Amino acid sequence: MLMISPRMASAMQEKQYTPSLLSFFIYNPTFGPREGEEEKKILFYHPSDIEKNEKIRNVGLCEAIVQFTRTFCPTKPAKSLHTQKNRQFFFEPEDNFWIVMVVRNPMIEKPNKDGKPPTIEYQEEEILDTVYGAVVRQCYSMYKLFNGTFGRAMEAGGVELLTQKLEKFFYRYLQTLHLQSCDLLDVFGGISFFPLDKMTYLKIQSFVNRVEESLSLIKYTAFLYNDQLIWSGLEQDDMRILYKYLTTSLFPRHSEPELAGRDSPLRPEVAGNLLHYGRFLTGPTNLKDPEAKFRFPKIFVTAEDGYEELHLIVYKAMSAAACFMISASVELTRDFCEQLDGLVGPQLTLLASDICEQFTINRRISGPEKEPQFKFIYFNHMNLAEKSTIHMRKTASVCLTSVHPDLMKILGDINCDFARVDEDEEIIVKAMTDYWVVGKKSDQRELYVILNQKNANLIEVNEEVKRLCATQFNNIFFLD
Repeated sequence: MLMISPRMASAMQEKQYTPSLLSFFIYNPTFGPREGEEEKKILFYHPSDIEKNEKIRNVGLCEAIVQFTRTFCPTKPAKSLHTQKNRQFFFEPEDNFWIVMVVRNPMIEKPNKDGKPPTIEYQEEEILDTVYGAVVRQCYSMYKLFNGTFGRAMEAGGVELLTQKLEKFFYRYLQTLHLQSCDLLDVFGGISFFPLDKMTYLKIQSFVNRVEESLSLIKYTAFLYNDQLIWSGLEQDDMRILYKYLTTSLFPRHSEPELAGRDSPLRPEVAGNLLHYGRFLTGPTNLKDPEAKFRFPKIFVTAEDGYEELHLIVYKAMSAAACFMISASVELTRDFCEQLDGLVGPQLTLLASDICEQFTINRRISGPEKEPQFKFIYFNHMNLAEKSTIHMRKTASVCLTSVHPDLMKILGDINCDFARVDEDEEIIVKAMTDYWVVGKKSDQRELYVILNQKNANLIEVNEEVKRLCATQFNNIFFLD
């Protein structure tokens, strides 16, 4: 992706290029051990139009690097390789299955006088291993959510079935990777929770219990409002990747104004005395259509004996969404969907209205929001809770941050320092642009603060961060 640098003269134009995906491939070295069989190792390769010998050469080089680094540390093979022009990331999600992602480093193209070709400067240090390593792991987690493990495909249909599944999934998924938007939030892969008062939370819990009792086929339920999680019956790691799929892919595809327009075919029906704004985001788009298909996407989640396959039903009313998961061995019929629609639609509409009302009251009590002197990112490793006032919007295709990329890079660097040690610590950085950046790690929680206080000193910055902790995180214990 090309991004014109702001510091450009009209005559001498500098061009700035952001990181981009050069290649992405999956291989298994045990599938083509003999000479002349090297192509059998390659299970997926993007871009697919690369010449066969080049694919074999690139895979062979990665294999050699991994084997070579094993001699130094057999238990921890290579995770990345830095070169001037690009960065390679290696990940072994299952025994002998390797995923490799090659990213071109950001670069600046500077024009030369006298018609000479432009000079290219590669910015090797602008890419963080932790961020793009997390992106590779995310790719595998997303594949596993919808297809199960590589080993499962091998058991079901051998190499042929696995390559088909990889081709089908990654051909579409890689188009949604926007590497220039990746940052610290990708490292955390956290969940944004919606703040609620006790009574409204109990109403939601009561709703979930009633629905699961009335429709006994439902095994797990998750409840979200405004793209934030309120309730989940899934394991944390399963909910983490499902949450990412919902908020960066499914919900943006079906985004709609609140109440979806009263004249729309989404029909505000009156069921008894209740308005009904509910609709399926997965499965049938219109229950009244005689040709409606009752097929739902299938997902794989952790179970006691490995994993289980489930139908994913996502049902939305206004800004509230409920995800119902049902065993894939059950066939879902029109009758079941009509029953779910009739039961959930009116109740979910009412709940969405209650949550919205409560949220408005709370905002009125807290008074108008002033533009704060600081911005922060908070993450809790224990419950995966994440909160950011730096990101205005974060989806798969766009990441709008309210701070300069250089400051985001500093946050990433501090996070790398935190990952190296287990102890709690605090790091304070004075940026070149008169900003202060503070990182605080305490008891499985991390807080990153950006302060715009040009003339502040170290003591004043420390006091400001303490004030922030007291106001924004008064019920969370941070070690001083």
